[in-house]
Amino acid sequence: MIAQELHDLLKTTFGEAILEAKIDGVFDPFVTVAPDRIADVARFLRDDDRTQFDSLMCLSGVDLTKGNLAVVYHLHSTKRNHKFVLKAVVPAANPRVQSVASVWRMADWNEREAYDMYGIIFDGHPDLRRILMPDDWEGFPLRKDYQVPEFYNGMKVPY
Repeated sequence: MIAQELHDLLKTTFGEAILEAKIDGVFDPFVTVAPDRIADVARFLRDDDRTQFDSLMCLSGVDLTKGNLAVVYHLHSTKRNHKFVLKAVVPAANPRVQSVASVWRMADWNEREAYDMYGIIFDGHPDLRRILMPDDWEGFPLRKDYQVPEFYNGMKVPY
């Protein structure tokens, strides 16, 4: 399927949950999905015979500035040989999105990384805890407004 067909299928199936689409003039066409519906859309894209997105290639957190964060999902169908991108945008003040770890098992660690680095909370995640930073670390190091602390547990932070 081409990107426009995927968008049309999602818009027909999920209506208002499909918030935006950038299909033409971009390297990776994408649709923006309501954060509270991303797991439903992901499961549909994995299970539907027309799409068969059996592989989540990458899940990344992004600081969009202006008070917003995003989760970007790069999907691939090994059976249909097509790719597509989903995005979910959340406010930085309350960054909650549904987990897709039950849809694609590899999302488990990627969601933990986005939680650890950006503070994005993945509702329904089986084990949402820090993966890179110490458990008592304060803040989220990849947010653009992050201030590196001068000291951590009495040790000077070398930056």
